[in-house]
Amino acid sequence: MPTITTTDNIQLYYEEAGEGEPIIFVHEFGGDMRSWEPQMRYFSRRHRCIAFNARGYPPSDVPEDLELYSQRRAALDIVDVLDALQIPKAHVVGLSMGGFATVHLGLIAPERALSLVVAGAGYGAEKEHEEYFRNVSLEVAAQFEKQGSKEFSKTYAMAASRIAYLLKDPRGWAEFSEQLSQHSATGSAMTMRGVQARRPSLYDLEDELKAMSVPTLIVVGDEDDHCLQPGIFLKKTIPASGLAVLPKAGHTLNIEEPALFNQLVAEFLATVSQNRWLPRDPRAMPSEIMKTS
Repeated sequence: MPTITTTDNIQLYYEEAGEGEPIIFVHEFGGDMRSWEPQMRYFSRRHRCIAFNARGYPPSDVPEDLELYSQRRAALDIVDVLDALQIPKAHVVGLSMGGFATVHLGLIAPERALSLVVAGAGYGAEKEHEEYFRNVSLEVAAQFEKQGSKEFSKTYAMAASRIAYLLKDPRGWAEFSEQLSQHSATGSAMTMRGVQARRPSLYDLEDELKAMSVPTLIVVGDEDDHCLQPGIFLKKTIPASGLAVLPKAGHTLNIEEPALFNQLVAEFLATVSQNRWLPRDPRAMPSEIMKTS
């Protein structure tokens, strides 16, 4: 079973396929590396693709010390995977929790990223909902421990932002829900408490994000309500960024709309590879409505 050892001695399980310019996929809280299967199959035709399970997600280690889980540690784990596989730089594609880790990688180790894809990242970022998000994250952690993953997954998989997936692809949603039910209850609870409930709001990182030069694609679904405004904020803040909003789409974008997601990411990667994904031209001033002189 292929694993890498992090700098704090945690074993992370990974899989890889293909050859070429590397892409590393970073999963969401409700998923795991299996969630990236449509992307692993598509992009491995032209890229070396790596997906790994975060700490807390078997067969990766499930540490029981809460201090071994944090937002910074999640970003450092990406660096550790790159180091272990001797990859100097990679395209990094993250969804939700993985999207936050991808943003933080761009802040703490921008030299390791060829580009960033930040999809469905926004929960807890809105300042007016920040305290609620932290409290509900702690409640989710408690329910994973109380009910176990098999039972609580039935509730968690029915979150508002996942209904669009259920309606358009019931079989895909059922597979997502079944995989969620197999997660470690301890790992899920620790991740909720250590990463989700304690991560900083994206809005608190405005100055750092303004200085980040890594080419970035932001992707949100228009029915993923609490990611829409944070997505617009990221677009306005990160200099070399673009925003794609998928219509009638919820949170689990890469498996809910795999063809559209893959097309957007492939076009982005091709543009980056040609050094044509540039910062916004200063002549395109956001304050200007029409030019009169």
